Amino acid sequence: MQHAIAGREAEKAPMGIFHRYLTIWVGLCIVAGIALGQAIPGLFQAVGRMEVAQINLPVAILIWLMIVPMLLKIDFGALHQVREHWKGIGVTLFINWAVKPFSMAALAWLFIGYLFLPLLPADQINSYIAGLIILAAAPCTAMVFVWSNLSDGDPYFTLSQVALNDAIMIVAFAPIVGLLLGISAITVPWDTLFLSVVMFIVVPVIMAHVWRRHLLLNGGEPRLAAVRKSMDPVSLVALLATLVLLFGFQGKQILDQPFVILLLAIPILIQVYFNSGLAYLLNRRFGVAHSVAAPSALIGASNFFELAVATAIGLFGFESGAALATVVGVLVEVPVMLSVVRIVNTTKGWYVRGAEGVLLSTD
Repeated sequence: MQHAIAGREAEKAPMGIFHRYLTIWVGLCIVAGIALGQAIPGLFQAVGRMEVAQINLPVAILIWLMIVPMLLKIDFGALHQVREHWKGIGVTLFINWAVKPFSMAALAWLFIGYLFLPLLPADQINSYIAGLIILAAAPCTAMVFVWSNLSDGDPYFTLSQVALNDAIMIVAFAPIVGLLLGISAITVPWDTLFLSVVMFIVVPVIMAHVWRRHLLLNGGEPRLAAVRKSMDPVSLVALLATLVLLFGFQGKQILDQPFVILLLAIPILIQVYFNSGLAYLLNRRFGVAHSVAAPSALIGASNFFELAVATAIGLFGFESGAALATVVGVLVEVPVMLSVVRIVNTTKGWYVRGAEGVLLSTD
């Protein structure tokens, strides 16, 4: 019963003003961060030195404030529903873990390592590639409930898919990132990578699960919903504060290379449309219902950018190209995913005709 209630809760997930205009807030953080970084560089340097085992403590706290409220939505008890939507689940898992990280790596090598090479600072090329790989190595956790709602997606499929992805992410994120960075001839500090997984995946998942159970046992769904609603602004403010810090360190690079954000956005945009399109077409080919195919395409394309930002900072530092590349993912997330929502909604008739044809041919 608990997972059914959570499914209805996910179905009703609205897109608040802060999330709808996230791109604008990120743009304002870019301006504020650059201005503050130039005006009071000593403060940013002091924050940058607050590290333990290469993990920046202020960022760790901010990341927990970002991620834990989002993970309160996840009911791992919904995992048993996987068998009810096994085709859609299979397609999404294939895209998330076998296609997206590798297609992003290929696009990064092509665009950053070759086509845009003369236009970017030579000492940051590998770092930019690393950031794009990290960005694509983990599927989105929280915003997919919003995308699913906007595309009339099946809330139970969305809930079970996200719960399964979170479980897989605990064991798959570090090996995939390590493998692709190694193939790219980028040195992998494995101890820092695994520490990042523990700090920014394992610990938040445990914290959120314990907190969720406590709330359900002491007030039920109404209290859980109230706490989630009250924590949503905290999560967003923590994200924006992290971006101000990051751009405080990145200011000089951006002023010296004003087109770097645009260049980094191009492979990100291509991989979003490629992966969402592939997931959508595969679901149609297997005769999956549109209410499952739509969120499957959206989950297959979106990224867990909070985790990516934290990991990039932990591995390469505030001033790295990797950190900047992951933040570009934040910048384009909302407008590009809204465009994917529009595509799956406007093509619903075409999709249903094809999916029904597949089902009829197999009867």
